[in-house]
Amino acid sequence: MKKVLKLILALFIIVNIMAMFHAYKFTHFSTSVKQRTDANNIGFLDKIGMLFTGVSLPRPETKIVPKVPFTTIHLKSNVIIDAWQMQTARKSKGTIILFHGYGGEKSNMLDRAYVLLDMGYDVMLPDFMGASKSEGNQCTIGYKEAENVKTCVNYIQQKGIKNIYLLGTSMGAAAVMRAEYLEPLPVKGIILECPFGTMRQTVRNRFEMMHMPYFPLGDMLTFWGGVENGFNAFSHNPETYAGKIQAPTLLLFGEKDDRVKRFEIENIYRNLPCIKTLKTFPLSGHESYLNDYKNEWMETVEKFLDVCK
Repeated sequence: MKKVLKLILALFIIVNIMAMFHAYKFTHFSTSVKQRTDANNIGFLDKIGMLFTGVSLPRPETKIVPKVPFTTIHLKSNVIIDAWQMQTARKSKGTIILFHGYGGEKSNMLDRAYVLLDMGYDVMLPDFMGASKSEGNQCTIGYKEAENVKTCVNYIQQKGIKNIYLLGTSMGAAAVMRAEYLEPLPVKGIILECPFGTMRQTVRNRFEMMHMPYFPLGDMLTFWGGVENGFNAFSHNPETYAGKIQAPTLLLFGEKDDRVKRFEIENIYRNLPCIKTLKTFPLSGHESYLNDYKNEWMETVEKFLDVCK
């Protein structure tokens, strides 16, 4: 019996150590790795090593620049963050700040930015902490990135701009929601693209995508991801943050999304106490909705922004 208990204890310790390694690499980008590791192109021993120590993720780097005039600014947040600013050629209706998703950087939001510029809005595209030109290598899936959101809003507000709007996709949406949850922001409207409902559920979704059982490694991964980054990951829940959002909110979702479930979106929408609109795109996954629904996205967003004035 003692041998069995010792074996169980040993396995428990080993699995926790594995979870610690995986959680750290999931939340800390590497500057020494230039591209994601393809498990199909490595040897058996390397695969075993990846199983125990996790996969190093390359730091997101900006490879393209805007095709329109832009300026680069640096803002002091919890780290120094880098951002682009672009001005519309028309009479400005306000400024929209666009926040990218996990593993991304500011250029991922250029497709939306160009459309918004054409609508008559100035835009700001920041890199979150740990991404591209911003400092650090840490990524907390929207938790600490909320401070970056607040920093950007404060900067635009201090310039005397009153019509400020936020657009966040995936992790960027979670960061926007947490920022608004912590302190009401002086914004006219918020656009949320495919935010996850809870941290625990988003980890579960990733396990499902890999055809792996969630329990017990999933909860261990969530636990250690929080511990290693200084917060309780089980409490990082945008569906809870939704309950304190006061600004009019447009919630967007792709019905083929395999990283966010429909019920997560429904929970968020139900919890929003503000003026709200839900728009779904039947054939879109976890991606930019401009890929397949550019005109529909434009019409939906423009109508929403007009109402928010």
